[in-house]
Amino acid sequence: MGRDNVPILRAALTDASLDGLLIPHEDEYNNEYLPAHNERLMWATGFTGSAGAAAVFSDRAVMFTDGRYTLQVRAQVDGDLFEYARLEHGVANWLRENVRRGERIGYDPKLHSPRAVAAIRKAVKAAGGTLVALDTNPIDTAWTDRPEPPRGKVTIQPDSLAGRSHAEKRGEIAEAITGAGADAAVITAPASVAWLLNLRGSDVRCTPLLLGNALIDDQGRVTLYTDPEKITDDLRRHLGNDVTVREESTLPPDMASLAGRTVIVDPATSSAWHSQSLKDAGANVLPQQDPIALPKARKSQAELRGTEAAHRRDAVAVIQFLHWLDTEAQSGEYDEIDAAVQLEGYRRATGELRDLSFETISGAGSNGAHCHYRVNTDTSLKLEPGTLYLVDSGGQYIDGTTDVTRTVPIGEPTQEMRERFTLVLQGHIALAVVRFPEGTTGSNLDALARVPLWAAGLDYDHGTGHGVGAFLGVHEGPQRISKAPNTVALEPGMIVSNEPGFYKAGEYGIRIENLQYVTEPEPIPGGERPMLGFHTLTLAPINRALIDTDMLSRSERAYVDDYHARVWEEIGPKVSGDIRRWLKSACAPL
Repeated sequence: MGRDNVPILRAALTDASLDGLLIPHEDEYNNEYLPAHNERLMWATGFTGSAGAAAVFSDRAVMFTDGRYTLQVRAQVDGDLFEYARLEHGVANWLRENVRRGERIGYDPKLHSPRAVAAIRKAVKAAGGTLVALDTNPIDTAWTDRPEPPRGKVTIQPDSLAGRSHAEKRGEIAEAITGAGADAAVITAPASVAWLLNLRGSDVRCTPLLLGNALIDDQGRVTLYTDPEKITDDLRRHLGNDVTVREESTLPPDMASLAGRTVIVDPATSSAWHSQSLKDAGANVLPQQDPIALPKARKSQAELRGTEAAHRRDAVAVIQFLHWLDTEAQSGEYDEIDAAVQLEGYRRATGELRDLSFETISGAGSNGAHCHYRVNTDTSLKLEPGTLYLVDSGGQYIDGTTDVTRTVPIGEPTQEMRERFTLVLQGHIALAVVRFPEGTTGSNLDALARVPLWAAGLDYDHGTGHGVGAFLGVHEGPQRISKAPNTVALEPGMIVSNEPGFYKAGEYGIRIENLQYVTEPEPIPGGERPMLGFHTLTLAPINRALIDTDMLSRSERAYVDDYHARVWEEIGPKVSGDIRRWLKSACAPL
């Protein structure tokens, strides 16, 4: 793909009077997963991974990927055409050192955030080049066999699962717009659009999104910009008179009509094009967080009930898989792809799975040491005796989104594996049982999950928790639990993951992940302030063979026993035969 298309792209650059083009792995909607129609990086390079970027010049090209794709990028991207560079080192840094004086470098402002454009512009200018914003992406011109835009089915998320009508939600967001001193907000994140209007789509993998943008004014009136052919008569009746559906091509003139108005645009989720278009029209751009982000994160009671039901359903599939891992897969005959397919099969067998919530991380042995590893045919390893197998997976159900990680020994684990697994477990427990006052952020809590590892001179290099949607994105903000500073306080109803880990390069990876939601503040006997806490959603046994019980305190042992008792009580009646007998043993007290 890339070898054949690079000459075509270079001809398009010549026609556009450009010396180079920046190609990020993003689309106009800042999606985690891209529809085939928007896989511009794949068209230009042949690379199919989830994280990457490229810069193609008239006489040279570079492909950026992170450490997960060292082998894959060399297999897919022609080394005679492309230099390989590390994404972690930064595209802007490469441009600063490699752009030649006088070169004109094009970029599509719909595919870059305002912050990214600022960094790239500074780097190109320092090198003596010129960064050129393009009205038309040269790839879109050169890509003659480009797939059609997705026209997936759109469904209504019933009020019984959403907890509120879209009229109520629109009223709340209108109040927030007024409170910010604005007249309107441009909603660029498809997940926010879906939540606001109680709609779900099928335009991309793993997340039930309807691709499009929206404008909402201070009266709660909404214009939805999407393909009108997707909107059936039933959907129009659901949306009512205060929601207008228009072609996406009408968004630019509609934004141009906002001259003199104050318009909220989230710089973290929007493209540079949105802000610049409004400024060019004479609007007053108010850069602040998407007004839907926080209300979406605070799940309604109906959403929490649905999420709990989804987790109980998902637990049956995960437990069937864990039984398979503990029995048949101990043979050493299966590889990472076999395991991922097996797990997906159990979820499909529920009859309720709408999609996976992300591509399953199925890492055996040394591959498990790559915390965001994605299995492929070139790297797939056997689940061999004497190794650890790490599986991070989830499902999308109409009532909730799941995400669970378990680490399982294949054969007999070493004492080092058991000790380090137990340190991770201790951090996981600390974050599960903590009580905290209102105003606490995830950054305030992150160290709790790391302290046992720190005491042993160990750590992990990823966040401890991310937000999760309700039949929406498995990675959702604005809340998170990580070392990185975060000013968003944890509030009742927010769902976060609890996933500390440890990774020994070249040998194994360990992670334990449950989802949990923030509970309402409650008084503590003898205390002075009510405290929030967490309620665990995920129900699947933690591998007892990897726990060094001598390392656990009495309260930590009690937590594991209580958790397993709950798994047995809630999921035991849903399984039978060998799996039920296995589950009873897996949930036995320590």
